[in-house]
Amino acid sequence: MSERTIKSYTYCVLRFFEKSRCCKEKCPQKVKRQEIIDYLNSEFVDRKIAGNTINVNLNALKFFFEEVLRKNMRLYVKYSKKALKLPLVLTKEEVKSLINNIKNEKHRLMISLLYGSGMRLSEIINLKIKDLEIERGYGFVRQGKGRKDRIFVVPCSVIERLKKELNGKSIEEYVFSSNRGRKYSQATIQAILKSAAEDSGLWKLKRVHPHTLRHSFATHLIQNGASLNEVQAMLGHKSPETSMVYVHMASPSMINIKSPLDNL
Repeated sequence: MSERTIKSYTYCVLRFFEKSRCCKEKCPQKVKRQEIIDYLNSEFVDRKIAGNTINVNLNALKFFFEEVLRKNMRLYVKYSKKALKLPLVLTKEEVKSLINNIKNEKHRLMISLLYGSGMRLSEIINLKIKDLEIERGYGFVRQGKGRKDRIFVVPCSVIERLKKELNGKSIEEYVFSSNRGRKYSQATIQAILKSAAEDSGLWKLKRVHPHTLRHSFATHLIQNGASLNEVQAMLGHKSPETSMVYVHMASPSMINIKSPLDNL
């Protein structure tokens, strides 16, 4: 599992033994199925905590008891996920304005590639020179979300700037690194993006975050005529249902939908 999942599951299991009144002093092997369900209901369901949070805690406890301790718990309990919320998306003009308001060349290149490739923030931070096939216009995300490799497109408009940035570097180095040779932190890139959003006047209307660029990338692909399968492949989604939200975000005229009022 990913480091993020490990940390999340560990936190949820520790919290269970700290918060659960009946299980606090109990040997884990003696915990019963109903005690886990009671804990989830009292700590999350009754307090109207988001379904996604409940599911993470359930899956963590299910993994711990069934996979680690090998107990036959059969925790097949379903909690509803949080309601579908359409992601924040920038228009193409807003993306252009955002990028143009980044004065530092390296930072501008980094944000341009973040949007132009649809990569996640963690993926561009960990991108190494050896993962790029610049002349062929693509690169590889190694061990992305779900421990999966996938291909991504390198925009033609950044190829020459990328070559200049990578000149003299070893293939084992990160594509983007600080002046001290260290990879960028997520907080640094978030700060760069926020500053650009403020300078362009976007921050008053839209709270722009790195993942906003990924949402915008996918929506603009649909608007440009890309198929759902192509978007799914570019984003590295397991199923087309996950990518379907971007079809909803695309302009109706771009996906050939006409209002019935126009036919009256």
